[in-house]
Amino acid sequence: RNCSGLTSLTIPDSVTTIDGRAFSGCSGLTGDLIIPDSVTSIGDQAFWNCSGLTSITIGNSVTSIGNQSFSSLSGLTSITIGNSITEIGGFAFNNCSGLTSVTIGNSVETIGNSAFRGCSGLTSLTIPDSVTSIGSYAFDYCSGLTSLTIPDSVTTIGDQAFSFCSGLTSITIGNSITGISSNAFTGCSGLTSLTIPDSVTTIGGGAFNNCSGLTSITIGNSVTEISSSAFSNCSGLTSLTIPDSVTEIGGSAFNGCSGLTSLTIPDSVTTIGDRTFLNCTGLTGNLTIPD
Repeated sequence: RNCSGLTSLTIPDSVTTIDGRAFSGCSGLTGDLIIPDSVTSIGDQAFWNCSGLTSITIGNSVTSIGNQSFSSLSGLTSITIGNSITEIGGFAFNNCSGLTSVTIGNSVETIGNSAFRGCSGLTSLTIPDSVTSIGSYAFDYCSGLTSLTIPDSVTTIGDQAFSFCSGLTSITIGNSITGISSNAFTGCSGLTSLTIPDSVTTIGGGAFNNCSGLTSITIGNSVTEISSSAFSNCSGLTSLTIPDSVTEIGGSAFNGCSGLTSLTIPDSVTTIGDRTFLNCTGLTGNLTIPD
């Protein structure tokens, strides 16, 4: 730990475990790091702040990557994650801002909280069909991402999982997700169109807040609640169809949607919250509030 003068590292095939903080702060390490297939476990902060490393290959026997294992590796450009890993720990690759390429193995089931947060150089991402859970802030501020497909295997997306991914222009949300968490896609200002699948019943607070580039939204027919600020400041939105399944529209849900020109509130809605349509200055014609 903190051997900042160390410039190269070879891990032999005899090694089975790399404990927590083993090489933490070895900022002089440069080039490629190969973790051999003999290694089964990488501990928390094992290579934290090894900022000179440029690529990492994680062998096929590792089953889990500890919290902050490779956090703050600013020089890192590529990662290959082996096919035995089932969990990527919290903050595992947090603030690896130079990262442009990630290969996630087909055994990964959980992407932990803030796992790739602040990886602003990441331009493409494939989430394999093995993943069932994406943690809170997992890809927060990955501003270089341009497109995203969340596979049908994913059942849970945490709060702010993809918030401020401002480069995203398209998102495909899989058909197993029942709820979109709070602020999940807030600040995705490059997003132009969105389809929320029929599996979703709840759109969380601020879920698509400040997605100012959105011009088209299709809300699935199972959504019962549009929570507070869910689409606030989506100023590019010009039309909106609220499905008959919706019973509650939360406060400020469409606040600041100044581009909206028409609106139909279905008979299913029983509650409209405070400031729901505040500053929707583009609305014209007649508005009918149902019985």
